[in-house]
Amino acid sequence: MARAAKEQAAESGETRARGGGVAKVYEALKHDILDLVLAPGSALDETRIAERFGLSRTPIREALVRLAGEGLVETLPNRNTIVAPIDFSALPAHFDALTLMHRVTTRLAALRRTAKDLEEIRIHQAAFGRAVAAADAIGMADANRDFHLAIARAGRNRYYTELFGRLLDEGRRLNRIYYASFDDHLPAEFVAEHEAIIQAIIDRDADRADSLGRAHAGQVVRQIQGFLASGVGGDVALGPTAEPAQPALPA
Repeated sequence: MARAAKEQAAESGETRARGGGVAKVYEALKHDILDLVLAPGSALDETRIAERFGLSRTPIREALVRLAGEGLVETLPNRNTIVAPIDFSALPAHFDALTLMHRVTTRLAALRRTAKDLEEIRIHQAAFGRAVAAADAIGMADANRDFHLAIARAGRNRYYTELFGRLLDEGRRLNRIYYASFDDHLPAEFVAEHEAIIQAIIDRDADRADSLGRAHAGQVVRQIQGFLASGVGGDVALGPTAEPAQPALPA
């Protein structure tokens, strides 16, 4: 019995250690991908990553599976893994869908929100404000995603929420480019844009919420377009399919 208990404890300890290793690798690689330290399209060598973290390849593979589930890495037919490219040719469609989701989710939130929804939205807005004050681009990206998803959940349509979540995840590296266009010091008026959206939701003013959601999305789209078109962001690798372009702003 004592031997069995020791073996079980040892196995449990190994499981926790491996789980901790997976989380460590996942968080580090995710940060590097979102911060564009690991360029879109670049190869991820499991052996080198294992050497970097002093781990076996098993937790490395588990971390890569998690990242693949978020669309941040891709496994090629030859079983090699790369950082997911940013398909610049798909940006117009992405921006169209993103703008629509900003509009419909803020509109529905104004119509259907509860006091608990407002509390959750404000928690994420506070986190966003702290990240902005600290010029923490990754923190801004995380809090911005959580803020807009909290608004989507307040609208009580899970299909919209799931679609919006997928769009926000796909666009997180674009958000990194957006913050880089301000040298990671986001102007205070863009924090105020979130506050105006919250107030429209509080007031249950669906038309104003819709209009603010559209304006908010449009400002982000124009900033990213201008930054890339100016050539200032020319050293930002967008992956093998990237070509200069001017995606159309949704009407």
